[in-house]
Amino acid sequence: MDLGLAGRSVVVTGASRGIGRAIAAGFAAEGARVLLCARGAETLASTAMILRTAYPGATVETVAADVTDADQAATVIATAVERFGGVDVLVNNAGATVRDGSVEERWRASFDLNVISALRMMELAKRHLAASGHGAVVNISSIYGREAGGPPQYNGSKAAQIAMSKAYALEWAGLGIRVNNVAPGSIAFEGGSWGRRLKEDPEGMQAFIAQQIPGGRFGNPEEVAAAVVFLASDAASWVIGATLNVDGGQSRSNI
Repeated sequence: MDLGLAGRSVVVTGASRGIGRAIAAGFAAEGARVLLCARGAETLASTAMILRTAYPGATVETVAADVTDADQAATVIATAVERFGGVDVLVNNAGATVRDGSVEERWRASFDLNVISALRMMELAKRHLAASGHGAVVNISSIYGREAGGPPQYNGSKAAQIAMSKAYALEWAGLGIRVNNVAPGSIAFEGGSWGRRLKEDPEGMQAFIAQQIPGGRFGNPEEVAAAVVFLASDAASWVIGATLNVDGGQSRSNI
């Protein structure tokens, strides 16, 4: 499907593997110019090569950066502006469950990664998104930002991310910037936690699927990417401040 994204400048954080890589691939397939951001330069370069091979002619650039660091985050946006002339779409995919340290340290680190880094990237890109005429932000949250389940620090930070995104969606709509969320359920891929569990405990995972996922399987990164690319396109021009579940019915939330 041609979603009219050809030539647009897209920044994807956490883009070296899994959901982030699939999101970047989705934009490359649409003809967008994509800047991949992640901490590991070597994996990032490998991912870029894979995308260039899969989509000949695609413009795929990279910048190794930790978006929890203010200076490095600023470098990401500056690089996109330098190489592409602006930013049309920002996808904040970088995020994780922080398990190390004391309880307070885990909570602080979770908010820094899952909320503050996304907020920082949005503020850095704001004027470029506003100048775009097609400005869109898609934040990658989780179904556990809307209901119980998972580590408390992850739930709390993802809930805050959704609330932050909704507030900014309303504030920035007048600037011509649409802000939305995608909330994945359990997504399995090579190197990811669910992919690892499938290999280590296939029977246990089948029991989990039977109990928790009406769709009957784990999701895959490409299914998340399809939702993100849609929300970033003009086809979703009247979708503002939404959180779209991509979970095979796993969520039990009524909202």
